[in-house]
Amino acid sequence: MSTPMSVAHVRAAAEQIAGRVLQTPVIRHAALDHAAGAELWLKAENLQHIGAFKARGAMYAVSRLETTARNRGVVTYSSGNHAQAVALAAKSYGIDATIVMPTDAPKIKVAGVRELGGDVIFSGTTSDERKATAAEIAARSGGTIIEPFDHPDIVAGAGTATLELHAQVAAAGSLPLDALLVPVGGGGLLAGACMATENRDTAIYAVEPAGCDSMGQSLAAGERVAVPPVPTIGDGLKPVSVGALNFEIAKHRVDRGIVVDDEAMGRTLVRLLISANVLVEPSGAAALSVALDRRLPRPARRIGVILSGGNIEPSQLAQLIAKYGDAT
Repeated sequence: MSTPMSVAHVRAAAEQIAGRVLQTPVIRHAALDHAAGAELWLKAENLQHIGAFKARGAMYAVSRLETTARNRGVVTYSSGNHAQAVALAAKSYGIDATIVMPTDAPKIKVAGVRELGGDVIFSGTTSDERKATAAEIAARSGGTIIEPFDHPDIVAGAGTATLELHAQVAAAGSLPLDALLVPVGGGGLLAGACMATENRDTAIYAVEPAGCDSMGQSLAAGERVAVPPVPTIGDGLKPVSVGALNFEIAKHRVDRGIVVDDEAMGRTLVRLLISANVLVEPSGAAALSVALDRRLPRPARRIGVILSGGNIEPSQLAQLIAKYGDAT
């Protein structure tokens, strides 16, 4: 598969991974609509296998490996959700997976990888450190590196979430979405969303934690900008820079970037849990916080929101409920 990529690549991915990943529901909730002043269509990727959209791209990437390459095993590097996704895909195809994770990875995500049979190696705290270690392991073992976000198969697979969302909105008898809010780490979910929204009059916004807004700064500069990540509860949204392929796709389609702070993510996470009985991780609450705080640059009547994941440490959840539970 090579660029330029299009919605056709996403449709091919959807056909390939059908039955191996879930078609997640779209959640509607009247109280949240009222808070946002618009119809919210929440794509619940927190209910996907391994609790995140990452299952889609990893499954597609592994499915496309030649048998010989697949039998040598796979290697990846990730702060958590992609790690679990690759472990799941490897288990699905009966092959070995070595996962390089940061030393500060959430324990729940490390446990998830191990429960799926992945071999965990810890390395540093940045994506660049993890990537270097993964490359060393792959060179020794002959395993194939499954990139966490900057690869055509990962992007096409991630795009199937938005492809489903558009189809579900149409099946409900609604007019098309006016806007789509997508959380951004490495940019694979965003790039896939851009492809899946091809030929649609839908504004697309990239949502990132404050201080970790590589995509927003890159869009403003017209070229990729590295942003050394700062501490944030949105642990899945803090790469040093967005992927080259992902930026190339996004720069032609994304309207603008929007930053959110930890307070907004934490408050939104608790509000969603209490109001709608839906549990997401802080990264998964980032996009929704923009809608609930009415921070879209332009008015929109129908807003799609990707709830990207739902893997959160119980201790962190308890802290957030204690802090924001009375404010919802």
